[in-house]
Amino acid sequence: MASKIKSMLMDKKQEVVLFSSTAIALYGYDQGMMSLINTNKDYLATMGIAETSPLVGIIVSVYYLGCAVGAVFASLYADKQGRKPSIFACLATTSLGNLFMFVSGLGYSKGALTMMFIGRIVMGLGVGGIDAVIPVYSSELNSEGGRGKALAQEFQSNIFGLNMAFMINLFITISLGKRNQWAWRVPIIVMQIYPVLLLSFIYRLPETPRWLIFQENTTGAKEALADIYGPDSAEEKFDELQKSHDEEASEEVGYWDMIRPSGSQFHPTILTVMGQVNQALTGYGAVSVYGPQIFELLGFGVRISEYLTLGNYVQYFFMMTFAWLLVDRVGRRILMVAGAFGIATCFAILTLLGGLAMNAEKLGIPILAVSIPGSIVLYVATATFGIGWLSQVWLIPTEIFPSTARAQGSAISVIIWGLANFAVTLLTPIGFNNLKYWLFLVFALTNTFAAWWTWAYSPETGGRAFEENQGFFIDAKEHNTWRVQKVNKGEFTGMPRSEKGQDGETAPLLSNN
Repeated sequence: MASKIKSMLMDKKQEVVLFSSTAIALYGYDQGMMSLINTNKDYLATMGIAETSPLVGIIVSVYYLGCAVGAVFASLYADKQGRKPSIFACLATTSLGNLFMFVSGLGYSKGALTMMFIGRIVMGLGVGGIDAVIPVYSSELNSEGGRGKALAQEFQSNIFGLNMAFMINLFITISLGKRNQWAWRVPIIVMQIYPVLLLSFIYRLPETPRWLIFQENTTGAKEALADIYGPDSAEEKFDELQKSHDEEASEEVGYWDMIRPSGSQFHPTILTVMGQVNQALTGYGAVSVYGPQIFELLGFGVRISEYLTLGNYVQYFFMMTFAWLLVDRVGRRILMVAGAFGIATCFAILTLLGGLAMNAEKLGIPILAVSIPGSIVLYVATATFGIGWLSQVWLIPTEIFPSTARAQGSAISVIIWGLANFAVTLLTPIGFNNLKYWLFLVFALTNTFAAWWTWAYSPETGGRAFEENQGFFIDAKEHNTWRVQKVNKGEFTGMPRSEKGQDGETAPLLSNN
């Protein structure tokens, strides 16, 4: 038994998944951390802002601008120096930004807000880089049958980070009160656990063989393959990757080829952009950061709203299990379409219940008769988002670009995610203050659009090799259409048929043969 546990702990495949999952948790931790910091009285006083000030949302949202810029630099560095050095630099940057946030206003008042802004931006640079490079790093080490499961598991860790931050925040807030500075400083500094732990562990991991082959480092690639798959399978894997590289090597891809309409990678770039835009339009960036305020809008008191938010995050974590059970079996596309329609329905119901909650006294309705159903609907919407949308929009960009553009494609994904969430988190508190429950109706409409766009234009990339997915865009150009149903008679509307009884769920996470 002991030898089995030791073997599992020393297994490079398990180490890669564990490392990637922990790195992705950084993003979730920040969301959970800021959700209660935003309402801490000492924090607001130290920053010199009112609770209803637009600066509350701006402090949260500038982080996403940092993420967008960090993604560009990290992807360029990952292509030139390697995935591992880029991840190392991003972790160090994240740690530095977090320290800036912690010391904001510590023993001084003048310049506290400026230091907080600097900390948020610097930390965003690091986390944005991590979010750009980690999915590429993970997907380049996974087989086509297990990529979705691997990334969904990593994003379940993202929700673990969200829960960890909120639990720490809530416990300390209850213990010390909302007027104590350590109630908001401690959750910030605890985040250091992630980058410090990962920085001490990264030396054990291999560089991706695909990148090493792209750099014509055949010796390093073979050593990395032997480290991951074992010496018996390394040579065969090397030949497969070398063949793939030879087919792609003739085409050098830059950002200009991705953003101009006539560029070779314009179509997959637009698919990547719209995936992130539509995910932002689901409204769940706002729900994660402003969860307690939403439950208050439904009629609950402050403390009950905080407990309900924690309950929502906990069930969000467990429901993510269905994401990695289904994503390689059902496919990315079906989950996204069904998820968007489900969330749209939930937000439409929440519009009605939010209106009843705000007018309950006037209408003579017991507030709990509205608040309880509203909470259940919000829980359902959160679970639906986790299963249908959380990981898929990060996964698809890693599956549709050639090796020469994969890091840039993932960077563009993070850039759009950063800009879109900057807008959503900036506008959400303004929306709640002015639109109240009508903001739910806005999200219902945007989710309906996301469902339609995904069904019309997003191909199914699950269960296929990278090269097969790239073939879709070649065929779309030949057919002169981007509509999935009209390309190759709708071949990419669903998962490919499994061979030899093996489907995406039973395929190995990191193939051993």
